[in-house]
Amino acid sequence: MKRRDFIKKAGATAAISGLAATSIAKAETYPKVKWRIAAGFPKNLDILFAASTMLSERVSILSNGQFEIQVFAPGELVPANQIFDAVSQGTVEVGHSASYYYHGKNTALSIDTVLPFGMSARMQNSWFYAGGGLEVLRKVFAKYNIINFPGGNTTAQMGGWFRKEVKNLEDLKGLKFRIPGFGGEILSRLGVIPQSIPASDVYSSLEKGTIDAAEFVGPYDDEKLGLQAVAPFYYTPGFWEGSATTSFFVNDQKWNELPKLYQEIFETAAAEVNQWVIAQYDAKNPPALATLTKNGAKLRSFSKEILEASYEVAQEIYKEESEKNADFKMVYDHWKDFLNQEYQWFRINENIFQNFMISQIRKQNR
Repeated sequence: MKRRDFIKKAGATAAISGLAATSIAKAETYPKVKWRIAAGFPKNLDILFAASTMLSERVSILSNGQFEIQVFAPGELVPANQIFDAVSQGTVEVGHSASYYYHGKNTALSIDTVLPFGMSARMQNSWFYAGGGLEVLRKVFAKYNIINFPGGNTTAQMGGWFRKEVKNLEDLKGLKFRIPGFGGEILSRLGVIPQSIPASDVYSSLEKGTIDAAEFVGPYDDEKLGLQAVAPFYYTPGFWEGSATTSFFVNDQKWNELPKLYQEIFETAAAEVNQWVIAQYDAKNPPALATLTKNGAKLRSFSKEILEASYEVAQEIYKEESEKNADFKMVYDHWKDFLNQEYQWFRINENIFQNFMISQIRKQNR
């Protein structure tokens, strides 16, 4: 190597090293911040629990270790069903949960997660990030001292596990079905008896006949419960959860105390986690479904009669909620306008392409 070239390269290396050292030094001038996050999902739901740990890791890396978020599993800091209140009161800085668990506080919160017969995960994210959805939702969350950030979507969920087939509306009457939120309200008007049962008790409840059916998430998470042994009929679609967004709840006072850099880091990390969760479910649900069917799960589709009746009831409920809850009406009207726009676009282009691809893949696999 020529001496002149060596000197040039050595100078460039020194300059780069100097810039890196300066950058680290600047990062270390920011205060050391330690937060806690109350995870709302158990460790065996490894994708959803990992959303909390991934957020913690990314925030630490991007802040050069200056901004730390310690992760606590459900019950270690607060019970899973008290996360919203804990963040609202400032007991904990961050929580990871699904807003529709707090349907009883304000039905408008449910729209942050999902409304039955709503958007796909991709549409929901478009509404959040580009359609003004987060801005309108945050007007509601602000009443509870919370700022919400999308924190992972399970994508379209399944319709649940049934001990016997449900072919028509008559088969729904008297059915004891574990299902929460608006989904439970819709089916209740069709004769179903909604049940509130924790995931840990679903298997035993189905086995004993305490309940007749249960919805959980989708193939990857459902496989862990082994429900095909006691409720073999696995229904699709889960029309009450065409997607389901989980959210990071942040106490607004704690948020406003953060340096701007840390706010940007948190928001960037949360968005990364949101996309990661979707990718995980899209990758892991197909092989999990294959395993479930191999082990006895019998796939069934809800009849057109059940779907259409449920859709009509859903529209009635949304109209009623809009008349009695101004928060719900504000968010729902905005959401509904965006939903109509999205489905028109998908109908014209993407759905046609996907249906064609499905037909071709079926031909190849015959």
